[in-house]
This record gives sequence, structure tokens and C-alpha cells, in this order.
Amino acid sequence: MRKFLFLMLFCVPVLAAEHPGTDEFVSRAASEYELPESEVRALLQKAEYKQSIVDAISRPAEGKPWYQYRKIFLTNKRIKQGIEFWKDNEELIKAASEKFGVDEEVIVSIIGVETSYGRITGSYRIIDSLVTLGFYYPQGLSSDRSPFFSKELMQYMKLASEEGLPADEVTGSYAGAMGMGQFMPSSYREYAVDFDGDGKRDLWRSTPDVVGSVANYLHRHGWEPGQPVTRRAIASQGAAFDEISSRGYKPSLTVAEWQEKGFQSSNELSPDLPAAVLKLKEENRNTYWLTFKNFYVITRYNRSPRYAMAVYELSQEIKKGMGEDS
Repeated sequence: MRKFLFLMLFCVPVLAAEHPGTDEFVSRAASEYELPESEVRALLQKAEYKQSIVDAISRPAEGKPWYQYRKIFLTNKRIKQGIEFWKDNEELIKAASEKFGVDEEVIVSIIGVETSYGRITGSYRIIDSLVTLGFYYPQGLSSDRSPFFSKELMQYMKLASEEGLPADEVTGSYAGAMGMGQFMPSSYREYAVDFDGDGKRDLWRSTPDVVGSVANYLHRHGWEPGQPVTRRAIASQGAAFDEISSRGYKPSLTVAEWQEKGFQSSNELSPDLPAAVLKLKEENRNTYWLTFKNFYVITRYNRSPRYAMAVYELSQEIKKGMGEDS
């Protein structure tokens, strides 16, 4: 009898422990996003802490120096995939470019950098990613981003409600990004578009929606079609290197003003064009680049300047390949 009772105890399902800060989160989700408290609690109970997510956020690819980071994305395989994707969707990409005023090669490149054109969209449950980073963000990193991920978790729950998504099943990146374009929940709600006209915004299975949404995102952040993204700069020995980091990546001086500070560029650029200066670490030296508004717009998609440079360089290689194959 005792043995029977012992076995029964171990057969009783054990409810998951409540995540720290659950009550406050549930209250905010209800007041700020009009989500039913019972549904929020039920979804949180289904979410699991994942150490692998904490490990991944602690060593992001964006932390690598440029010469290592570049090798991840600038590969012959990805360039070939980009050319094939562009050819397979030429009219669609042209239509999105014309509607939203974004250069075609940049739309193509972003989808390639993000997911290799849908081949790698992430295998983490979004609910696990956002709960892990919202409730258990690792200490010791440069900043505490748990408030950001907590808000994205609320946005995700609202998105799932609006779009009819199975909130406990959707998968994506360790950071909670989704679909071929890797949109965070707030970006999905704000910038995703129904570009195939079927009444849904599907960033997993609808290539038109993906292409249109990426183009719309860049358009809404101020992309200027046909304008430069970045140009190589030559730094003189007495250049004002300390002003690079202090001014950030948003253009704040003109090309002429940067030239006065020791950063020379090609004559094709207007001296009045607003620019910033970017330093990239190569294996044996540093290189310097003038970056413009369109470069800054790419950093609104991903805050890393190395990401923006990878998007730009891949876009140029794909565009070059399209020209060679035509």
C-alpha cells in the first residue's frame, strides 16, 4: 500500500513554479495591452526558462570584431542564395522597391543576413525566449535589457491575439525574433504588411509579405532611395579619432567637416552631405568609413554597425552578381 501511494505521488503532475515578477507583469499586460489576466497567466505557466537562451544572449555575434563578423555573412553560398532569391522574385522585389522607395539590393540583403532566405529562422519557442530574457536576464552584461524583453513579451501576446497565432508554439530566434525577416513582436505589429492581399500578415510563409514588410520597415525609418550608404575614408595621422565614438552612428557633421577633422573621402560626395565615421577592426589594422543616413536606417533594424556594414557589403555583392548574370 505504501509503495502504491509513493508511486501515486510521483504520478501527480507538478505545476511549473511561477516566474519572478509574474503578478506585476500580468497587471501591466492587462492594463497596457488589454489582455485577459487569466490568459496571460496560463501562457506564462507554459513558458520554460532556457539556459541556452541566456548563454546565447551572453555571447552575441555582434560582439565579434569586424573581420570575424564579416566572414559569417559574406560567403559565396549566401551571395549565390541572394542572387537566386532575387531572380525568383524579381517582379515582387521591384514592386516593393517602387512602393516603399527602398533599393532592391538592400531588401534582398537583409533577408539573407537574417535567415539565409528563410532557411534558418530559429527553433526556440518565442514564449520561452521572451520569458527567459524578460524574467531572467543575465547579470553582468553591459546593460539590463529585461524591461525591453518584458515589453516585447506583452507585444507578442497581443500579436498572437490579433493574428490568431498559437502563442505557445511559434518559434524563432533566441531573442524572440520571428519569420524570414526576423521581426521582433513590436516591429511585427507596427511594420509588417499584407503585401499579397490575402488579408493576413504572414512573415513565415508569404514571401510577398516578407519582402513588403522589410521594405516598409526601412521606409518608415527614413530610407532615401538611390542615396549612398557608406564610403571608405582615409584617416590622416592627426585625425580626430576621439570624436568617432563620442558622436555615435547618426550623421551629425557634414562630409566637409569630417574632412577638416582628418577623414578624407572620394570627391563624388557632396561636401554638405551629413555623415558619421565608423571604425572597423580588420585583422592587422583599422579601417574607417563615412556612413550616411541610409546606414543609420539599417541600424534601426539591428543596432550593430557591423550588422549594417554586412548588409551593405552583401547587397553590393548580390547586385554585382545579378549584373554579371544578366
